[in-house]
Amino acid sequence: MTIQQLNYAIIISEMGSINKASEVLYIAQPSLTSAVQELEKELGITIFNRGARGVTLTNDGEEFIQYARQVVQQYDRLLEKYGGSVSVRKKFGISTQHYSFAVKSFVEMVQQFDTEEYEFAIRETKTREVIDDVSNGKSEVGILYLSDFNRKAIEKMLRSNGLEFHHLIDCDASVYLWKGHPLASKESIRFEDLTDYPCLSFEQGATGSFYLAEEILTTSEYPRTIKTNDRATMLNLMVGLNGYTLCSGIICEELNGSDYITVPFEPDEHNAGGRMDIGYIVKKNMILSKMAELYIREIRKYLAEVSGQ
Repeated sequence: MTIQQLNYAIIISEMGSINKASEVLYIAQPSLTSAVQELEKELGITIFNRGARGVTLTNDGEEFIQYARQVVQQYDRLLEKYGGSVSVRKKFGISTQHYSFAVKSFVEMVQQFDTEEYEFAIRETKTREVIDDVSNGKSEVGILYLSDFNRKAIEKMLRSNGLEFHHLIDCDASVYLWKGHPLASKESIRFEDLTDYPCLSFEQGATGSFYLAEEILTTSEYPRTIKTNDRATMLNLMVGLNGYTLCSGIICEELNGSDYITVPFEPDEHNAGGRMDIGYIVKKNMILSKMAELYIREIRKYLAEVSGQ
């Protein structure tokens, strides 16, 4: 088994087709097929189901590809650190809940990275997918939050996927709305003030639970709710419907514009306040790439600036 064979299998799984993978890898299709068959024979498993419409991963293949990604990523990290003049195409991906500061830090990282060839990716997605992406090696870093409500459930998911959480910043719950909203001028907002306006939240999929929600205080009873899966759509709904959401209070005006504000959420006897522990997740015992280290430095720098720390 070689690094090259592992990389072949990874590319095929991503393309869903040996023919397409051969085009990307600039390898003749028969040679690529032979390399995969030799790998499967050596391992004693079938990695791919072959069909007229392409290939899909078997159950064994799903597990194998996760380990293969980790091995290839760590091999690349070693070359990056100790390879000297060896040229390695720079790859880096993050998956995050819908935070503009995560995007802002990604922009800063990319602008500073001095290389002619790289393949970077940022994915704003569901909480479960943030965890899955880091677990299976699709992304090196994930951004999400913990709270008193979801901590045990999320930490259990992280442990079962071989992931660890690193603290970035603590934030009190805030109400996020547009500056023309009837409540925008208030110094603080109570739950009862929000009754006449729709609560906006990000969809978490059919298997989503309260523990996976991006918005804090999700167990409260909201009379009007609208779900979306896109940050830009949520901003439009804030303006068009006077909608609101509950968030960390950290917004990037440079990316979202100056039409949106946050107002502190004021707890009451029926709706306690919430505190968000925002952090990043990575695989345990993994060597971080230079891109990951730079991204984490940038996000810490930005959060320190906006919080005055």
